[in-house]
Amino acid sequence: MEILIISILSYIVGSIPFGFILTKIFLKKDIRNIGSGNIGATNALRTGNKSIGYTTLFLDIIKAVIPIIYLKLNYTDYIFIASLCIFLGHVFPIWLKFKGGKGVATYVGILFSINLYIGLVFIGVWFVTFLISKYSSLSSLFASLSVPIYLFIFTNQSFIFF
Repeated sequence: MEILIISILSYIVGSIPFGFILTKIFLKKDIRNIGSGNIGATNALRTGNKSIGYTTLFLDIIKAVIPIIYLKLNYTDYIFIASLCIFLGHVFPIWLKFKGGKGVATYVGILFSINLYIGLVFIGVWFVTFLISKYSSLSSLFASLSVPIYLFIFTNQSFIFF
């Protein structure tokens, strides 16, 4: 029963569409009609209002950090299922007909909550790629790919590939 409650609550927290809410309140616009149509921080920056973009980024990260840190301290067995549910909540929010953001900021919050070094690897690769390419999406892809590579090379965990 605990796992069901934690999964549902994690999904609900993850599905809070901060980019949608902030642009609706402060700009009186629907973020889904701007830029890429996503509700995330990158598209919130495309509104032309940097404070809304950075606030969305912060809130999308924090909506992952707070529940995962709480679970890490109280229910360690459920950290990974909660992380997945938070991420899926952001990408497929029930409130917006399952059309959300890409989940990069929420993923960063998850990584930092689980392990600080993994979060730093992601951020480092993201910044280097962004400085070279100037594309946030490409930077996110490379940074996301760097996490399992880092874990494979620099940790003592064995992986089984099927």
